[in-house]
Amino acid sequence: MNRTRRHLLQGVLASASLFALGAPADAARSKPSSKRASKPSAKPSARPSFPDWVETFRKRAHARGISDKTYDSVMGGLKPDTSVYALQGAQPEFKEETWQYVNRRASDLRVTNGNEIYKANEALLAKIEREIGVDRYILLALWGVESAYGDPGIQERYMRPIFPALAALAWGEPRRRVYWEKELLNALVIVERGWSTPAQMRGSWAGAMGHTQWMPEVWLNVGFDFDGDGRVSPFGSPADALASTARYLVRRGHYKPGERWGYEVKGVSGGRARTLADWKAMGVTRANGEALPASNAKMRPWVPVRGGPTFLIGQNFTAVRSYNPSNNYTLAICHLSDRLRGEGHFVKQFPGGERPPTTAELKELQERLTKAGFDTGGTNGRVGADTMKAVRAYQKKVGIEPADGYPGLKVLARLRAGT
Repeated sequence: MNRTRRHLLQGVLASASLFALGAPADAARSKPSSKRASKPSAKPSARPSFPDWVETFRKRAHARGISDKTYDSVMGGLKPDTSVYALQGAQPEFKEETWQYVNRRASDLRVTNGNEIYKANEALLAKIEREIGVDRYILLALWGVESAYGDPGIQERYMRPIFPALAALAWGEPRRRVYWEKELLNALVIVERGWSTPAQMRGSWAGAMGHTQWMPEVWLNVGFDFDGDGRVSPFGSPADALASTARYLVRRGHYKPGERWGYEVKGVSGGRARTLADWKAMGVTRANGEALPASNAKMRPWVPVRGGPTFLIGQNFTAVRSYNPSNNYTLAICHLSDRLRGEGHFVKQFPGGERPPTTAELKELQERLTKAGFDTGGTNGRVGADTMKAVRAYQKKVGIEPADGYPGLKVLARLRAGT
């Protein structure tokens, strides 16, 4: 599943809108990952007609223990969602620097919403932390970035039935057909077991579903019934999704209970991995001036961008990265987890960077853009693709370079100054 679950996210929301401040993360984290997809697809090659292919594929389903009754109920009369071919080949519309990527996923709105979600789910998160060993704030951050804490509006707006999508990919996608065939079969097994129905199984164009965006393979092989209701489900109650994600981090990411992912630090100029006790003895402190713990957890120096903040990162940074092998994604999750636990922004700015705008500032930016004739799709401080397109159009009009669509303080300052 390393290479499987995250095909999820190329999958899961291959739209820049989901990376928005306050919207779920991404699918388009955009780079191939262990759980997501690879190179853009070529035009689908000549294939048998879809009905003929469905009938031929029945033999594969039988070999996985899928009954004719289940197969016919799911695949009979199914129309392939061929729009997924374009989605798989699409390139991200907006390019983000590391600081922009992190700011948008660890936004004030996501922290505010996360604090409310935490209050409602504190007992569940504490139980998972106690029984499985994964820090509750890491799980909360993953939940927030993957699905905006299970926001039903996200499901309604961005998700689609996964069987028409997976069937189209298994039938007509030439480069990764074997992969898509396996995931379609996995999805059929889920229905055969009675864990879900095709109507319930809505997700990304690649088939990723639920609170923490599971591909069918993950659902079958990593998911487990944490809440004891007799089913394994990424939907509804977040118990199964969060506990299974925690188990994923432990089993496949080798997460170490009781250790932090890392720290922003000062006083490090490089070097090999050492224990935190050794770094402390060498005079290294946290960037906020606090002392490092004198523990035996091994961490190594890491500077994501030359001239930017320096971190000591440990095994649990690597564990989070197993969920999506992108350093930017991992840093965003880890930073959001710290903000959710009550810590502040990074002490040192990234080169050319700026602090994240507050929710009030984002609302003001949207209101000013709207008054200037640029449609942001709403003025609630929740930034999606419409706001980003409006920002980019405004940047181009007034000559701001780069016209990257980032809704930040520089754009707000220009709007305040007038055009």
